[in-house]
This record gives sequence, structure tokens and C-alpha cells, in this order.
Amino acid sequence: MTPSTTLHDEQQLMSSMLTLLKQEQSSLVDAHADGVAEATVRKSDAVAQLSALAAQRHAALANAGFDAGEAGMEPWLAAHGDAAARTAWDLLLQLTREAKELNRVNGMLVARQLAHNQTILNAMRTPAAADSATAAGLYGPGGQTAGFGASRRFVVG
Repeated sequence: MTPSTTLHDEQQLMSSMLTLLKQEQSSLVDAHADGVAEATVRKSDAVAQLSALAAQRHAALANAGFDAGEAGMEPWLAAHGDAAARTAWDLLLQLTREAKELNRVNGMLVARQLAHNQTILNAMRTPAAADSATAAGLYGPGGQTAGFGASRRFVVG
């Protein structure tokens, strides 16, 4: 096995990852929670597969006497002069950059949605909202209803 053996499979998986990230982005924009959850599961699977392939490539680099990591590919490519491997590696790097950017944008969309949700929750927790809810005879934060103000009990005697 050479360090370039896994590149084709890594490219295919990274292309799939790009598709998943685009689907996730669409679900985030549409506020479709089920779509986001599905994409998250599928992304996790793809990342696990990509990690396994990268580990194989790193082991092949180490066996060939090069740094067992991403930094070892450039020297290995320079030493072996394989044009097909160079093209495959460059394409994988390009796909990875695209996936990183999509992931960054999706992270911003998630943060925006979380901030929006927090704003809504905070508005629901304000004292004015609690006072108006209890004044209307609804359950308050303690689970008890509050009447329409102070209780006036009369003692008849």
C-alpha cells in the first residue's frame, strides 16, 4: 500500500461530505430540525470513515519513511513524482477546503439560531411576562396560580 492508495476513496467521501453539508445548510436555513439531525448523524459516519482512511494513508507514509501526517504527503509526492497522485491529493485538499468553509458557515447559522432561541426564552422569562401570566390566573413559575392581586378576606362575625 502506498500513501496514494486511499486518495480516491477519500475524495469520494469528501464529496459526500460536501453534499451533506449543503443539505445541512438548507435544513438550517429552513429551520428543519429533523433534517439537521439526520445530516449530523450522516456527517459523523463520514468523518469516522475519513479518519480511518487518513490513518491508513498516514501509516503508509510512515512505512515509506515520511512524516505520518498531512505534512508527510508533500515530501512523499516530491520524492515519487507521481502526477496522478499529485492531482488526486490536490483535489482532496480543494474538497477539504470547501467542506471546511461550508462547515464554518453552518456553524454560524447554528449560532444565529441558538441566539434567536435564547432571545425568545429570555423574553418568556421576563418578570413582565410572569406578572401578566399570573394576573390572568395562569400558573406561575412556582406552579401555583396567583389571583388578581392581594387577597381580601373578610371575617364575618
